[in-house]
Amino acid sequence: MKICIIGSGTMGNGIVQTFAAAGHDVVIKEIKETAIKAAMKNIDISLTRLADKGKITDSEKSDILKRIKSTISYEDIKDADIVIEAITENSNIKKSVFSELDQVCAPKTIFATNTSSLSITDIASATSRPDKVVGMHFFNPVPVMKLVEVIKGQLTSAETMQTIISLTNEIGKEPVIIEEAPGFIVNRILIPMINEAVGILAENVASREDIDKSMMLGANHPIGPLALADLIGIDVCLAIMETLCTEFSDPKYRPHPLLRKMARANLLGRKTSKGFYEYR
Repeated sequence: MKICIIGSGTMGNGIVQTFAAAGHDVVIKEIKETAIKAAMKNIDISLTRLADKGKITDSEKSDILKRIKSTISYEDIKDADIVIEAITENSNIKKSVFSELDQVCAPKTIFATNTSSLSITDIASATSRPDKVVGMHFFNPVPVMKLVEVIKGQLTSAETMQTIISLTNEIGKEPVIIEEAPGFIVNRILIPMINEAVGILAENVASREDIDKSMMLGANHPIGPLALADLIGIDVCLAIMETLCTEFSDPKYRPHPLLRKMARANLLGRKTSKGFYEYR
């Protein structure tokens, strides 16, 4: 089975590594060669860490890297069995990519989107094969996190769902099956909690450290909500809150102004080395 991943950011890299480690040949599709070189460097660093910890051998690392190919041309992925899109969380950009894929790929090809909150049905409307469009939402860091949300759009076929569920199991992940709804399961619960933590910080109710400590020690969370926001990305948290607010038309999902202010200042968390905390 030929798998193609569109996008080489943090999520795209993790998805590529996961499939290659599970024995699949994978193709990374990007716009620029520089992005591909950066992606391969990051994947190599990730695999080196695993080798240093004794979790894989140097030979296994080499084999995984050999399964990964790259391209900047859609022509090189026209024979893919499954294409997984992992680009920016913007519906119009995703739909533009899916429309182009629809014109190039074989009719059999399944299109999956790694969107964390957007409508699968809306994204599928940009194609002539909405029955073959599905949500396949991984979690960061992808090689470690076991969950994959498999989301059914309004027109996604049962056959497409089963193919993605089986593939998810095959790569060692645990699928949960979801009928499309804003935010799906995890982010509909998680991101409003983070938004509330941002509000508590903005109101000077408690320090960032004590907010995170409270949820870690009082709710047994492995990481506090503000540190988690930095890990997810402040821009991603904001985009999900905006989607929830728009889709539900409910003010309880209004993004806190501080979240919006931080995104405008490019204080996005770990990816920019500064968010609620600083990273070196």
